[in-house]
Formats: sequence, C-alpha cells, structure tokens
Amino acid sequence: MELRPGVFTRLCNEIVRDAHAKSRLLLTQLALAIERQAKINASTGAHKRGTPTPARPGTGPAVISGTLRRSITHSPVLPTGVGWETRVGTSAGFTPPYGRTPSSQYGLYLETGLRNGATYPFLTPAYRFAMTTVAPQLYQRIFRSGWPHF
Repeated sequence: MELRPGVFTRLCNEIVRDAHAKSRLLLTQLALAIERQAKINASTGAHKRGTPTPARPGTGPAVISGTLRRSITHSPVLPTGVGWETRVGTSAGFTPPYGRTPSSQYGLYLETGLRNGATYPFLTPAYRFAMTTVAPQLYQRIFRSGWPHF
C-alpha cells in the first residue's frame, strides 16, 4: 500500500493529538485519586480541640474541625513546555475557626514534623498509593484501549 503525500504527516499529527488528550485525562484522574486518598488519610479518627489525638505518629492526622481535609484540592491540569502539570495539596485561604495557622502551613507541619518530631503524613502516602496502584490501572484503561483505526 502506498501512502499519498501528506497522509503520513496527518496520521502522526492525529496520534500526537490523541496522546496529548489521553495524557491530560490520565493526569486529571490521577490528581483526583491523590486528592481523594489524601482526604481519607487526613481523617484518622476525630477529637475535640485540646484533647489527645487518636492518631498515631506515622499515620494521617485526626479530624478536629475538618478544615485541613476541606482544603485538600488540586490545581487545573495545564500544559507545560513538555507535557502537562497539576499540583495536589492544601489550598490557601483555609483557617480553622479556633486558630490563626492556615491549613496549608498546618498540613506542612503534619507532613514534615511537628515541634516534638512526630509526623502525621497524609499527602505522601496518598501520592505513593496513587503512583503504585491507581496510575498503572489508569494507564492501562486510557492508553491500552486499542490502536486507532484510520
């Protein structure tokens, strides 16, 4: 079979367009999975402010007001020079009703360590779970759906 002029270029452009669309879809769904898992991880029990936490160091934090959990979100998936980008984490502008520390700062303290050295990570485990469990499934579903027939 002989290709007419421009057919090969058109086919390659269609493949690239399809790959870009699928990459954006995969990244969007992956960001949503990380966000969802981080919210689950940031809900290890519940307690009132000033009472001992039921969470153990090394596990996610317990809910006091729910502000940290509500602040977990992702940014829009946007093109970069070489692909797509999104960020998952705590959003600015959320402060619990009982304090002055924004949830973004509080989340960083929980993730990296409090004054006593205890950590209550919720984002890192969510990222690891998504990359090892969710990402391969998404990739298989989105990219392995068959070769396009032209």
